[in-house]
Amino acid sequence: MRAEMETVADAIGNSLKLLGQRLGLETAQHRLEEFNALIEDGDLWSDPARAQKLMRDRQMLMDALATYRRIESELRDNTDLIELGEAEGDAEIVAEAEAGLRALQELAAQKELEALLDGEADGNDTFLEVNAGAGGTESQDWAEMLARMYTRWAEAHGYTVEMLSETPGEEAGLKSVAYKISGPNAYGWLKSESGVHRLVRISPFGSGDKRQTSFASVWVYPVVDDNIEIEVQDKDIRIDTFRSSGAGGQHVNKTDSAVRITHFPTGIVVTSSLKSQHQNREIAMNALKARLYQMELDRRSAAINEAHDAKGDAGWGNQIRSYVLQPYQMVKDLRSGHETSDTQGVLDGDLDGFMAATLAAGVEGKSRAEARGED
Repeated sequence: MRAEMETVADAIGNSLKLLGQRLGLETAQHRLEEFNALIEDGDLWSDPARAQKLMRDRQMLMDALATYRRIESELRDNTDLIELGEAEGDAEIVAEAEAGLRALQELAAQKELEALLDGEADGNDTFLEVNAGAGGTESQDWAEMLARMYTRWAEAHGYTVEMLSETPGEEAGLKSVAYKISGPNAYGWLKSESGVHRLVRISPFGSGDKRQTSFASVWVYPVVDDNIEIEVQDKDIRIDTFRSSGAGGQHVNKTDSAVRITHFPTGIVVTSSLKSQHQNREIAMNALKARLYQMELDRRSAAINEAHDAKGDAGWGNQIRSYVLQPYQMVKDLRSGHETSDTQGVLDGDLDGFMAATLAAGVEGKSRAEARGED
């Protein structure tokens, strides 16, 4: 097999190795069997939210396994065909198998990239907001162009787009618009789009042929699943029983039935002092979980607000990407360096290259930080 095809096959093999590691191949089949057993539980749909999440997680695992096996099988089949064709002098078979390997390399690279979407919320649906910057009609028209770009991208990937709010501009365009975009890894892909986007073009609104620069900001944040389970570990709590205080007489609580739970990591203390100690334990534990749940929501909200504040103003010095339509055609991401002259394709939603480059750059940066021992 020629050196070029050996290199392609090695690249596919490396992608396959990473996919297997991310998938947890050794335990994947066991996890799928567990999913199947849970689905057969007749009481599953008594909790629709839990059932839907379970079905979604199961399908994602099945799809990942099918993709891994497909790449593995096609790699083996095409390399065997190349060797067979070369041995028999059949150039047509060799050419067909080489084309299959090249196509498989693209698929494997894409799936390898998707496997890097392993952040806490990467698999979630997402909210996406576009806001016009300073500049009146120019920026408002640019905001509408960005909104169209993202809806085109989402629809091309089979995602569901739901408009949540819209504020039209005075003359044209949009002051702001917000969407909920639903589909596998919606947040993981779109999170790289948060920031300020800069447009340079000949204004369609002004007189003359002067170039205009417009800004708009994009804010992407995940849809947080409220049906979360809070795990409380025994080592993190102390449960005390005590005699509750109250009125004297025949109704006085003469047993140590009241319960106090102290949660060491947070310092939260909850109590319940009904007559039944068993009931008090249950009530206190539920109260503790509710407090911890609220803390988690507050933490996530703070993180979202911090990310929003970090974007800065929609203006000079804060942009993540430039879209130049005049005097030349170029879209360039200022973080990854990825660029293209196909400006119309990008504005029609062809964003995969930019998202992939930014994600890969982020992973590479994280790896370098870990190598230096940074958090």
